[in-house]
Amino acid sequence: MRNSDARRRLVLNAIIEDYIATREPVGSKAVARRHNLGVSPATIRNDMAQLEEAGLIVQPHTSAGRIPTDSGYRAFVDAIADIKPLSVPQRKAIEQILTQSVDLDDVVNRAVRLLAQITQQVAVVQYPSLQRTLLRHIELVALSKQLILIVLIANTGRVEQRTVEVEDILSEESVDLIRKAANEHLVGMEMRHLGKKIPTTLEALPPLIRPAGKIVFTAVAKMLQSEGEEKVVVAGTGNLSRYDYDFAHSISPVLDLLEEQVILLRLITQQEQGINVKIGSENTEEALAETSIVSTNYGVDNEADIARLGIIGPTRMDYRGAMAGVYAVAQYLTSILSSE
Repeated sequence: MRNSDARRRLVLNAIIEDYIATREPVGSKAVARRHNLGVSPATIRNDMAQLEEAGLIVQPHTSAGRIPTDSGYRAFVDAIADIKPLSVPQRKAIEQILTQSVDLDDVVNRAVRLLAQITQQVAVVQYPSLQRTLLRHIELVALSKQLILIVLIANTGRVEQRTVEVEDILSEESVDLIRKAANEHLVGMEMRHLGKKIPTTLEALPPLIRPAGKIVFTAVAKMLQSEGEEKVVVAGTGNLSRYDYDFAHSISPVLDLLEEQVILLRLITQQEQGINVKIGSENTEEALAETSIVSTNYGVDNEADIARLGIIGPTRMDYRGAMAGVYAVAQYLTSILSSE
């Protein structure tokens, strides 16, 4: 990279960092004074003219400094080589709070609140998809002689249950045989593939209880078919009020969108693995044209596509801090769930 190109990159970074910190348009004298680039304000003005011509910054009104455009933020984010680590106190706080969780609901709710607190943005955490997790255990509870409670336990700690009625009266021994066959043949499989093993599992049962077993296993398959991925948890919507002045009109459309679980899920899940940043106009939802979304995946036992989490905030956000917070919470969440 030529010296002038490298310097313009530094000037762009300086403008973005100062604008994020102050929300005030940034002038050449301020860049020269605050960032010690070793060149005169006149040289910086020339660099700013080049950056403006490239569409990376814009002058909001005459005689003002410059502010970054979505393209400028994109160039800034793409140049971030390493995600800065959180401070030691922050890391200890995350670990302590998440390790105190008692079940999946608790750990997800703790994680989303932590993420909102660390980043000071709106945080969104998707529940682990039942279909993409592994079956840890199937429990059958005889509520009566013909009514059975099915409990599926995933390796994430997620629990799903359903009650089914069988045609024949079942003894406790028969229920126990169905339970043992299910756990022997199905445990350790991905939930979405359980249906393929149902015929083999039925063959392991005595002929007289196969009809009841078929009802139970069919109910299990239906539980997975009906299991959607619409479950997300949101925290920190109040943080948006701190950035009301960052929106040209109102934050109301963004708040309304945060109520739409399906849209939220699509926004954070239709991304590649790893840290992803969608900036302003890159977002497909019109309500998010002045926001950025930082998201990543988290997993269990190195399964990288179990679910995702992320934050939503104004384009004028601390991208390095947001990426660090999202990454750290995802790593701790993965660790906690893997140890369940």
